[in-house]
Amino acid sequence: MEDTFQTLLLLATNNPAKVEEYRLLLKGLPWELTTLEERGIHFKVEETGKTMEENAALKARAYAARSGLVAVADDSGLEVEALGGGPGPISARYAGEVASDRERVAFLLEKLRGVPWEKRKARFRCVIALATPEGKLELCQGECKGIIAQEPKGKEGFGYDPVFYLPELGKHMAELTMQEKNRISHRGRAARKARRILLRLLESIPS
Repeated sequence: MEDTFQTLLLLATNNPAKVEEYRLLLKGLPWELTTLEERGIHFKVEETGKTMEENAALKARAYAARSGLVAVADDSGLEVEALGGGPGPISARYAGEVASDRERVAFLLEKLRGVPWEKRKARFRCVIALATPEGKLELCQGECKGIIAQEPKGKEGFGYDPVFYLPELGKHMAELTMQEKNRISHRGRAARKARRILLRLLESIPS
């Protein structure tokens, strides 16, 4: 029983869409995935960091310490050239703390009203933090470049996916299937690095 408990990996997010993504991204690893809800963990970690790296680390360390499990947490955001790299770490709160995805997209498009296509370059960036209950921390980063479209398109994904246009595919992120998205997304690229760390970490756990 103890060994099973040690190899549980806590997906430290309350976002159901992220949980689903991570279940696919980490599929096949010799870890048993569990969630905050399944572990009965209901407290929220305040994202007080100034960077995605700081916020991801804060969450992973706090949930690892509370659960006694290895925890994976991320902070991701949209960086738009015409907005000086914003909204960045505050992407989820850009239109307000309780704004919906649709409201965030509308707010972003309003900020970019009148900005020409060639100046709407952007990138999604994700930092994944892996933390042990003892405080060991590893960070992985991934990014995906695109352009902010004039209007939303597609019904898949979440967040700013409907207005994130991928020139090499000729599609908006929200038009991709989950499998297609995971191959090219910022979170998918960071997760592939995290998989290697998780395999190495598992080898260090006493059998």
